[in-house]
Amino acid sequence: MDPTKLRRAIARTPLAPVAAFPKRLATVARHDAKVLRTSARWLVGSREHHNYTYDLTKLSRQHLAWFVSVVCAVPVSQVRAYFGEIESDDALRRHIERTTAGAARRGLADRQVRYARRIGWYAIVRAARPAHVVETGVDKGLGSCVLAAALLRNAAEGHPGRLTSLDINPEAGYLARSEPWSAVVDLVIGDSVATIDALDRPVDLFLHDSDHSRAHEKREFDAVEPKMAPGGLLLTDNVTHTNVLGEHAERTGRRFLAYRETPARHWYPGDGIGVAW
Repeated sequence: MDPTKLRRAIARTPLAPVAAFPKRLATVARHDAKVLRTSARWLVGSREHHNYTYDLTKLSRQHLAWFVSVVCAVPVSQVRAYFGEIESDDALRRHIERTTAGAARRGLADRQVRYARRIGWYAIVRAARPAHVVETGVDKGLGSCVLAAALLRNAAEGHPGRLTSLDINPEAGYLARSEPWSAVVDLVIGDSVATIDALDRPVDLFLHDSDHSRAHEKREFDAVEPKMAPGGLLLTDNVTHTNVLGEHAERTGRRFLAYRETPARHWYPGDGIGVAW
């Protein structure tokens, strides 16, 4: 019998799963071998134990550019130019490398600078030109530096702004404690919800990146809602795990869009950016 006809005949019988098993096993094995090789390289070459850093794949970067373009209503070419700005900021890159090398937690941090989805944060700040940005969850301060770099560029173009960075850990934010970035950053140590409640000026852009439990994320958005300036942007770093911001957008009459990043050469599946506007 012709091999093709034989395969088709077997596919119509209860033996089909058994016959297909070797091919399915080989497909899974190739996939898992690739993941294991990537994981092994990371275990040997990286020091990070959480809040992983990595580059984006070329395709993921392209999708991020279009995501920002749609949210901020700016040409995608302009977004790509913003990506180029932060990636070619040698002063910031050298600062992060030097500060990381001398930090108390240097044994758990990689010196190589990899921004991943944070280039999207940068582009959104550059495009939206917010006067007041609030981020919750600072950790080392990599994201704070990226946001501050965007605000400094905006200020040079006549659109000044400030960043309020909130974290409960007094050791957080060591990357953002140096000039010129610290000149636009107000680092506040304390409970994020209580601090949001105490804000005395409108918020143009809010980024949730702290406790990623669904309950805490919701408390932050509920707390910041009355503080938002007209047309303000709400961002979450937790969009791959919850739909809290999507639900908040629906309740408050906003639009919502989500982007999921794809890391290059990393075992971690990546995070994303959720935006309500």
